[in-house]
Amino acid sequence: MVTASRGDGMRRANLALVLRTVHREGPRSRAALTEATGLNRSTIADLVGELVSDGLVVERAPDPVGRVGRPSPTVAPDPRVVAIGVNPEVDALDIGAFALDGTPVARERLPQTALLTPERTAALVGERLAAWDRGPLRGRRTVGVGVAVPGPVRAADGLVRIAPHLEWTDAAIGTLVMEETGLPARVGNDAALGALAEYLFGAARGAHDVVYLNGGASGIGGAVIVGGVPLGGAGGYAGEFGQNRPGIVDAADRRAADGVLEDEVSRARLLAALHLDAVDDTALAEALASADDAGVRAEVARQRRILATALANAANVLNPAVIVLGGFLATLAAVDHEGLDAAVRAQTMPACAEDLRLRVAELGENRLLVGAAEAVFEAELFPAP
Repeated sequence: MVTASRGDGMRRANLALVLRTVHREGPRSRAALTEATGLNRSTIADLVGELVSDGLVVERAPDPVGRVGRPSPTVAPDPRVVAIGVNPEVDALDIGAFALDGTPVARERLPQTALLTPERTAALVGERLAAWDRGPLRGRRTVGVGVAVPGPVRAADGLVRIAPHLEWTDAAIGTLVMEETGLPARVGNDAALGALAEYLFGAARGAHDVVYLNGGASGIGGAVIVGGVPLGGAGGYAGEFGQNRPGIVDAADRRAADGVLEDEVSRARLLAALHLDAVDDTALAEALASADDAGVRAEVARQRRILATALANAANVLNPAVIVLGGFLATLAAVDHEGLDAAVRAQTMPACAEDLRLRVAELGENRLLVGAAEAVFEAELFPAP
């Protein structure tokens, strides 16, 4: 955690501001940090010195090409500082380590044949970190573990209220992970953390009003960012687009009586049409791209029609600048991105459609893990004073 033995809340806030700037925007000279933060040069020099002493940033000589006069040292996040991201799903546990400078340090996908319990999830995280400490994490400083869970998470304490596909109810996964690893743990809804990652580093970067939908093995989750601030709702449960009743124009498109969106637009239905067992998103995308079966094409088209209506509804209600699709929803979009975009716009109010951009997640299979790691960095390194 950023600490300031000589300062108060304002100093801690300034330390966090400088560290957050180089973490999210990339290495900056001291001069550029002065301009970006509004702090004076002597204050920047003092704060950077403390962050170097705390092992959070490093200073290096700048590129002298094209420079006149004495160049300002470049300040960069220390790559030895890492956070862990974890995503338990019905078919696998994904875990990754990400450095403060954004570099992926390690990643593993652990396929599962039985549903993960909270206890088993925590145990696997402990086992992998113990192994990584002797390998890719050797000599690094791990500041915490973030867990992205496919279900509503209570904002106040990180309690997983329900992850229906994992069969978790009121699961204190954060406490279990802390007990197994000895590290601070942060827990959030997977889609909310994916939205954070894409907003900061991916397809929604630079936008301030964002709708994000994530499609995974457990269904469809979502998140909303309004004016650059995540929309949490009263308890932290906002964004459950997958639980809405879908608009289905043609009754022949319905597959689940009284079903919700994630019952109709479904990864499991795509896999069934392809006659595949559990595969990752890359393999699913490859299978869809090469499929020439009429039944597969019909199922993809059906799901895209329903998805387009759901996205148009979101655009009409929230008027986002960007809608980002992750997971298998990105795969559905990639089949014909322009076609899906047109279908969404055809059902969106013209004023809301004017500046709307439909994008697929840029961070790919790392999006949820990056978001979970970012939640750790935010809590442990950039805390509010």
